[in-house]
Amino acid sequence: MNRYRGRTLALELVMILAGLLFFFPVYVLVNLSLKSPGDSSSPLEPARDITFANYSDAWIQGGLGGALANSALITIGSVTLIVVISALAAYPLARVTQRWSKLAFAGFMLGLLVPMQLAMIPLYTTMRDLGLLGSLWALVIYYAGLQVPFSVFLYVGFLRTVPQEYEEAAAIDGCSTFATFRRVVFPLLRPVTGTVVILNVLNVWNDFLTPLLYLSGSDRQTVPVSLFGFVGQYVSQWNLVFAGLVISIAPILLAYFLMQRTIIKGFASGLKG
Repeated sequence: MNRYRGRTLALELVMILAGLLFFFPVYVLVNLSLKSPGDSSSPLEPARDITFANYSDAWIQGGLGGALANSALITIGSVTLIVVISALAAYPLARVTQRWSKLAFAGFMLGLLVPMQLAMIPLYTTMRDLGLLGSLWALVIYYAGLQVPFSVFLYVGFLRTVPQEYEEAAAIDGCSTFATFRRVVFPLLRPVTGTVVILNVLNVWNDFLTPLLYLSGSDRQTVPVSLFGFVGQYVSQWNLVFAGLVISIAPILLAYFLMQRTIIKGFASGLKG
């Protein structure tokens, strides 16, 4: 039997300290969200008069119900497009060895080098000319175009480690290229797909600048933009800001806890591949 040694104790203490380190910002966030508006004590000091009215006020005044729905629609639509387009594009790039495949892959990789800020004004004018400003579709298209190059990079790297015997067997059975991809290849991409989904969901859900630009002047806002309304030039309602932050991260945390094993397995396998 393994004995409980000093090294084990040291490792446990290190893990406990690491857990406390990561828990500290969560404590500050929740603590500030429970403080009354007149409480000016230190963020580290526990709330004296705990009030849950901040959550209802943030929900009503910030319109967080509609903002959460908009953020969810944008995130689901964007990530779905990213996964479909990236996986379909990566399959021939990883399997075809001709010159055009290498040039096409290099073209996708150039998308990683172009700064987003450089294309901000041209993209804005394009969305304006297409009449998409104020529409959720503008953000779905923007995020899909922005994140496809990086997602293609992940898919191609993973596909090059997947053996081709399964595809050859499917071809012998009479499957077309698309049928082989849909029935054989894409299920094998589940680990890296989990990685792509996680990274893009976090990026889209937490983005502030793009929704502020493309949805400005409309009644549709995402959660980060709605919370920004509580911060003014002269008065800032920080208790509502932190209460709104707790509400905004609740869906992501709930999804994580419900799919914890799948997410960790997919993320680890995707990075390993």
